[in-house]
Amino acid sequence: MSSGGSTLTMQVIRLSTRHKRNFWNKLLEMVQALRLEITHSKKEIIALYASNAPFGSNVVGLDAASWRYFGRGPDKLSWGEMASLAVLPNAPSLVHPGKNRLTLLRKRNALLDKMYRAKIIDSITCLLSKLEPVPDKPVALPNLAPHLLQRIVAGKELTNDTRVNSTVRSTLQTQVSQILERHHQRLKANHINNIAAIVLDVEHGSVLAYVGNINHPEDKLMESDVDVINAPRSPGSTLKPLLYAAMLRDGFLLPNSLVPDIPTQIAGYQPENFDLGYDGAVPASKALARSLNVPAVKMLQQYKYERFYDLLKKRASPP
Repeated sequence: MSSGGSTLTMQVIRLSTRHKRNFWNKLLEMVQALRLEITHSKKEIIALYASNAPFGSNVVGLDAASWRYFGRGPDKLSWGEMASLAVLPNAPSLVHPGKNRLTLLRKRNALLDKMYRAKIIDSITCLLSKLEPVPDKPVALPNLAPHLLQRIVAGKELTNDTRVNSTVRSTLQTQVSQILERHHQRLKANHINNIAAIVLDVEHGSVLAYVGNINHPEDKLMESDVDVINAPRSPGSTLKPLLYAAMLRDGFLLPNSLVPDIPTQIAGYQPENFDLGYDGAVPASKALARSLNVPAVKMLQQYKYERFYDLLKKRASPP
């Protein structure tokens, strides 16, 4: 576990301090390395090194390198792939996966031979691992929940711990993103450019999927970087589903009940729909789905403002 006269522990210290290489700093690193040896196990020190070592192409850490060069986590790598990554930190600029591939191949095979002689792997595994290609062009990093990541980064205090655990399920996240993309392809013909969805586990209060918007950063008109879930909204649009649910519960309407969508004026107030048009009569479920303002006002007029206000106060009050 040495390289250039430095132990692995000293390399961990150097990675954390970035001192200039001279005699005094070398002496300081030795003292700090001794302290690290006393306070941490070898396994912890190796983990620190693997998490902070350079792997070329501005990639730092084993997890990032595994995803960047092979498109999956380090726990799913083969022996040949693990050996390729293991030799990179010794010379990340020389053994760049996109060039000097023969050098990388020789170093990887030499490490596989050492593992075979140490009886870590058998002869067949060693032979098959040598037949594996070394990584070529970097793989795009997974980007399943960019808006959730932005939200976490914006609200998280900067610490040394860059790992964040969430309740989001990757499979469900992918499925929801695909569903929204299909709807987006149909709706963009009507100049509807943004769409979002959040899936919640109501019983446990956890988020299972978080898609803040369609993800087309190449098209600036789509404004894909805007997190629609977290964007400010008109209070009226937020209250429409609550009014709809209250009227359903109390028997004032059914999903297919027709509600008027006609020019309306109440005490000098004239509500208008977003498109400034009127449909005459529209099913209540369609009025809610389209967030029509005029039907909502007519529904509130029928349900009575005082009843709805009392309902909201009751729901907002702590138990």
